[in-house]
Amino acid sequence: MVYNKNQNIDESSENMDELAQNIGEPVQDVDTSAADQKTEESGGGMTGPESNQVKAESESDQDNYEDVDIGFSFENTSNIDVPKLLIDQVLGQEHAVEVVKKAAGQRRHIMMIGTPGTGKSLLAKAMAELLPKEELKDILVYPNMEDLNNPKIREVPAGKGREIVMAHKMEARKKAQARNMLMMLFVVGIIIYSYFVYELIWGIIAGIMILMLTRQFLPKEEMMIPKLAVSNYDKEHAPYIDATGAHAGALLGDVRHDPFQSGGLETPAHDRVEAGDIHKAHKGVLFIDEINTLRLESQQSLLTALQEKEYPITGQSERSSGALVKTEPVPCDFIMVSAGNLDAVQKMHPALRSRIKGYGYEVYMQDSMEDTPENRKKMVRFVAQEVVRDGHIPHFNEGAVEEVIREARRRAGRKGHLTLKLRDLGGLVRVAGDVAHSEGAPLTTAEHVLAAKRIARSIEQQLADSYLEHRKEYESFLRKGSAVGRVNGLAVMGGDSGIVLPIVSEVTPAISGAEGRIIATGKLKTIAKEAVQNVSAVIKNMTGMDISRHDIHIQFVGTYEGVEGDSASVSIATAVISAIEKIPVDQTVAMTGSLSVRGDVLPVGGVTYKIEAAAQAGMKKVIIPKSNEADVLIEKAYKEKIQIIPVSSIAEVMEHSLVGPKKNSIIEKLRNITKINFDIPEVSPASVQAKNLFGCRN
Repeated sequence: MVYNKNQNIDESSENMDELAQNIGEPVQDVDTSAADQKTEESGGGMTGPESNQVKAESESDQDNYEDVDIGFSFENTSNIDVPKLLIDQVLGQEHAVEVVKKAAGQRRHIMMIGTPGTGKSLLAKAMAELLPKEELKDILVYPNMEDLNNPKIREVPAGKGREIVMAHKMEARKKAQARNMLMMLFVVGIIIYSYFVYELIWGIIAGIMILMLTRQFLPKEEMMIPKLAVSNYDKEHAPYIDATGAHAGALLGDVRHDPFQSGGLETPAHDRVEAGDIHKAHKGVLFIDEINTLRLESQQSLLTALQEKEYPITGQSERSSGALVKTEPVPCDFIMVSAGNLDAVQKMHPALRSRIKGYGYEVYMQDSMEDTPENRKKMVRFVAQEVVRDGHIPHFNEGAVEEVIREARRRAGRKGHLTLKLRDLGGLVRVAGDVAHSEGAPLTTAEHVLAAKRIARSIEQQLADSYLEHRKEYESFLRKGSAVGRVNGLAVMGGDSGIVLPIVSEVTPAISGAEGRIIATGKLKTIAKEAVQNVSAVIKNMTGMDISRHDIHIQFVGTYEGVEGDSASVSIATAVISAIEKIPVDQTVAMTGSLSVRGDVLPVGGVTYKIEAAAQAGMKKVIIPKSNEADVLIEKAYKEKIQIIPVSSIAEVMEHSLVGPKKNSIIEKLRNITKINFDIPEVSPASVQAKNLFGCRN
């Protein structure tokens, strides 16, 4: 479940029944004994050898999380070689690197889709380095004496345009000097003549008038000087132009407005022409992130430029005098690298995407890589790269790098993986370096990294902390005792912080004479509403109660900005069953998990952050889906504060959350009803990514 504060944030908690069909894995039934055996092995309240075994496995997992075996020793990151080429600095995106190399050689377009901060812009810059420098061109704009509003375009080798403009300027200067010399001699002659005829004053006046008229009406040599619209003088690599967020004029070119359009004060049309990003990227790379945010007209013009490899420049404003000017077609033979999040695919102009797809590549960027010794070495190099790129922070010693790798494991959200959201991780590196620099330390240490983690918290993390303190102060959620129909659910904010989400349920006589209703309040979004409907099916099947004569009220307490996702399904079911059966719920327990209509607890996202939020709020136990057990990578400070209980069915949830003598009967009833269960298949990262890519978000 995702709690929306200032924005709606989706959380990926997969529907395992549908996913099994998508990836071709059969759904199998298991008998009651197998389900009971899973329940007994889930931990939390267990005694004997089974409990000790689960505890030992959990401690072993945490030890593996803490240990970082880089595979080699180094004094600090100054001893690490940083590759010179940007393409060799890219981490964990082997497929994307291979595609970029092929596309650079064949001049193909690329569309990169993925999570922000995974290296899309770095790959685009790296592509520009791979293009041949010898093909670079300069573009000149010349006046057209036959039609002043239709300037001519000329393409010359890189660096030649600057020489041509300088030559024209020198020639114009010589002509102007010769003309001025003749006019001065003529004026001096008039003044001398007027002196001898005793009309000196009139001679001076005539000389001044002649000078003014000649400067006003005689053609100016400067008007014939061409304008260098695109210059690649002294460029080491092919141009890389970032056109993200560019408006039509900046992207496609524009013609400046001329307030003085007559009287000899006007600026020549060719001198008002401004090249757009598509022209500046000629023979190079044009990078556009969030391409779906471009107006459809701009996307259509961009498509034309891709097809024709040239695009004329005209004024973009109809009210400007520049709208009358339209140049000859200007060369714009660029490679376009477009990027965006998953929604960019659906909102792009279909013809533009078809052009990229037909004449290029589409790449999905990975957001994590396997935690192997080889990849940990790459992470060491990443830290060295960030230090060198920043240039103002001290190098990291081995302990500091190990702490960064631990944080990379934690931010991956998956056991055995390292995050590839390297922009955010690079922010941690820079803040740690700033802390070391402020202390005058020669090297950045692990203590500096830990201090940086406390300082460089995201807005969502700070907001979540404020939320928890506020709710503690006003007792919006309980941390001790028991209560009927009240459950401490968990949610995430921003993807990297958790909060406690109290859920309250009450059963009342039906208002409608026809049938009862399930009424959920708390500004629920689409997926959250669907989750409530799924839970209603579970309740009808598992309680055996005729709810047609009752209204079931479900309230998400304090969710003023809305709730989205289905990870509170088990919390809703527990609160409703508690209200129906009048069985108290232990308020020291928090829980999260999606729920199938058959009563299976399905995996959700953000488990680590939810557990830490529960511990910070003062909870003693937290119930999570068993499928998420391997994803738990909590901080050391929270290990001794909370007990983690993995479960696989709603019966196990009731066993660990309900209290009192009546709970045994409902648990037994739930076990009998959920006798036929599904085996939950392992979540394949590729399957999850494909599901998200085609718009299946939950």
